[in-house]
Amino acid sequence: MLYRFREAQSLESGLRKPKERRPHLASLVDTLDDAEKWRRDVIRDITRSVSKIHDLSLPETQIRDANDEINRLLREKAHWEDRIVELGGPDYKKIGPKMLDHQGREVPGNRGYKYFGRAKDLPGVRELFEEQATGRPKKATKAELLRRIDAAYFGYNDENDDGELLEYERSVTEKRIRKLRSAHDATLEGSDSSDADAET
Repeated sequence: MLYRFREAQSLESGLRKPKERRPHLASLVDTLDDAEKWRRDVIRDITRSVSKIHDLSLPETQIRDANDEINRLLREKAHWEDRIVELGGPDYKKIGPKMLDHQGREVPGNRGYKYFGRAKDLPGVRELFEEQATGRPKKATKAELLRRIDAAYFGYNDENDDGELLEYERSVTEKRIRKLRSAHDATLEGSDSSDADAET
């Protein structure tokens, strides 16, 4: 109780500032100093969470939660770094260090999601890393597939191959023209005979 009273007294007298909450959106901050302060705050939270994930007494569910929290904080840190660049500050993404594990390798992950500490030893994650280590050919992305598509895929330039297709098209076109002419001539003959019947 006395601690709370002393804290309230120091806040009233102006000896200490009230603890601020970090803004939910980085775009709400308008000064570079504040953005830098909140980025450092996020980094402090990341450090706490990384040290927490190494605790041997944590159960599997809390390890997963801690790893999720670290990844959420990393995304938030990226938002603050983007805001710092917008406000005219340094680009920490270019000059900042890569995330390395205790062996000096980049922290492994899948599509931006990274695994830290004991989270690497979780059952589903272990298989993921083994899969990546075997060097199994990965599935081609949509961009890679689209890069291979050219005019030949759509059937253009087929006539340049050996002329066989052009010859076939020409013969089919001639047959259709003959068929259409014969049908047209038959209708003309039928209409001429009906006109002659009408005159008599």
